[in-house]
Amino acid sequence: MRVIARHRSGYQHELEIGRHRLIVDEPSTVGGQDSGPNPQELLAASLAACTAITMEMYAQRKNWNVEGLEVSCEYTPAERGSPTRFEMVMRFPGNLDEEQRRRLQVIAAKCPVHRTLEGEVVFEERIEFG
Repeated sequence: MRVIARHRSGYQHELEIGRHRLIVDEPSTVGGQDSGPNPQELLAASLAACTAITMEMYAQRKNWNVEGLEVSCEYTPAERGSPTRFEMVMRFPGNLDEEQRRRLQVIAAKCPVHRTLEGEVVFEERIEFG
């Protein structure tokens, strides 16, 4: 998977993600145009979306009706001496029993973005010219 960020103006960048395009920016309070989510908001959005999709895929295989399923994610970046925090709230439809809710909660922690954030991350960086 490859993502390319290209400068447009100010802090605004266009992300090229496969055949999709997305504008990313910073809020006007820090000099941006607020024309799209900022990178940290995208990180929280990725976790919320991946968690919801993972649970929905599992529920579909089990033939469970999860219409109305909602995942919200509150993200607090790490500050000196404190860890990065993600607070997720999963809102399940009322038709699910306790065992179904428990199972979906277990499955939620197995989404690829959740596993990536929990695991070891390695960065390889290089500079190219031209």
